[in-house]
Amino acid sequence: MERIFYALAVLFCLAACQNIPDNMLQEGTIAPDFILPGQDGKKVTLNDYRGKWVVLYFYPKDFTHGCSLEAHNFQEDIAEYRAKNAVIIGVSVDSVDSHKGFCAKQGLDFKLLSDTNHSVAGAYGSIMKHGEDVLAARNTFLIDPKGVIRKTYATVDPVDHSHEVLADLEHLQSEEKR
Repeated sequence: MERIFYALAVLFCLAACQNIPDNMLQEGTIAPDFILPGQDGKKVTLNDYRGKWVVLYFYPKDFTHGCSLEAHNFQEDIAEYRAKNAVIIGVSVDSVDSHKGFCAKQGLDFKLLSDTNHSVAGAYGSIMKHGEDVLAARNTFLIDPKGVIRKTYATVDPVDHSHEVLADLEHLQSEEKR
């Protein structure tokens, strides 16, 4: 009887976890559009940025060490991204108010989007569980001006990530010119 109960409990857990994707979208995939509020409360869609390169990065939580470091590094390199016709968009499950405070504290002038219902993080396969909480996993998607995912980064190191993305962006843009 105990084994049956254990087996049922395992099956229940597996069924409950199926709504949390564990596979990120792959390179070559059309990036799913979305509508989410930014730190200013205004709605943002991915299609707003057609014609530009988009660095769509998912991160777990505002005001944490790794997330602050990653955001700071993207901000530090923002002029280089802009020179390459690229925008940076961060997404987490934090609220608009949390993003507003985080942007103010970190001096960020790029968009942070609030995905409180996990719909966009889920669509991109960028979800993780942390205890009882469901958070965005630290993954990034480099999306070309036509809306195609050209590069994916899984569980990135926030220290070097911005430089890694810039190098890949430069490489992809030079390939397009050939």
